[in-house]
Amino acid sequence: MVTGLIMPFMIYKARAYPRAALIGNPSDGYFGKTIAFTFSNFHADVTLYESPGLEILPARRDQSRYSSLGALASDVDQYGYYGGIRLIKASLKKFHSWCRDHNLALHNRNFTIRYHSNIPAHLGLAGSSAIITASMRTLMAFYKVEIPDYHLASLVLSVETEELGIGAGLQDRVAQAYNGIVHMDFKRELIEERGYGDYSRLENVKHPDYYIAYKTDSAEGTEVVHNNLRYRWENGDQEIIDAMKGFARLTDEFRSALEGGDRTGLNSIINANFDLRRSVMNLNTDHIRMVEAARETGASAKFTGSGGALIGIVEGEEGYRQLRSRLEPMGCCVIRPVITG
Repeated sequence: MVTGLIMPFMIYKARAYPRAALIGNPSDGYFGKTIAFTFSNFHADVTLYESPGLEILPARRDQSRYSSLGALASDVDQYGYYGGIRLIKASLKKFHSWCRDHNLALHNRNFTIRYHSNIPAHLGLAGSSAIITASMRTLMAFYKVEIPDYHLASLVLSVETEELGIGAGLQDRVAQAYNGIVHMDFKRELIEERGYGDYSRLENVKHPDYYIAYKTDSAEGTEVVHNNLRYRWENGDQEIIDAMKGFARLTDEFRSALEGGDRTGLNSIINANFDLRRSVMNLNTDHIRMVEAARETGASAKFTGSGGALIGIVEGEEGYRQLRSRLEPMGCCVIRPVITG
């Protein structure tokens, strides 16, 4: 009998990226159309390795010891009251349920799982769903389970809506499942019949110079603006129903302009998306000032999601310089997103 050997074990690691809603939001939860892309300036990593028991390791946003009361308050302002462990735990439970429902037998080996994310929180960049998506990918590798991208997006959404009670739509999860820039049609008949829409990557298109701007001290969660919108939609508010149709129309127009290289058209459609959103929703005044300031430099501007981060188009280096000189004194970070895929 040979003793003292250290048996090799596999380390499984997966990464998911933040999502920027380029056009059409927030119609993804209302049978609309959107275009969004993932970008690699930030990321969420999940690492899994075999171990005697099943353990979820905490990360920075899960800490419960602080140097002072002020440090605790600052941590809550940045990450909220809930960390990432609940996302991992809900992902594990939902993955188990999905495999059981699809008659997939799983081996009984245990593992330790941990995550890391540098995606700015509560800015509408889909940081939570990035952690869940990366978790699902590590589990798929560990258990040798294949889940098609369109099912993966729906599975990730169910973690948030069914397990954690978070209001959300498919757009973020579709973009993160597919990677790159994705056109999504959430037609009601498709969603109700099969649980997912019509998704396609937009390849071989020449992109303009996008920017993303955000201000962490004015971040707010999706639920702040979406709860009233959902209520109005479910109660047949015609203004909201017409707005969702308008977002879908803008998405069609944007795709045509993108494929046709119509830079002027792209800018005007981005601005129109924000203007339509503003006409039917009560928005954070600080976020409105960010949009107006960006437009004063000649850039287009709209929200990337519901947390106040902006996305738009600038014209070359000079346009980017002017944008930064206008937004950075307001406390904004301005980046050029590197589209994945």
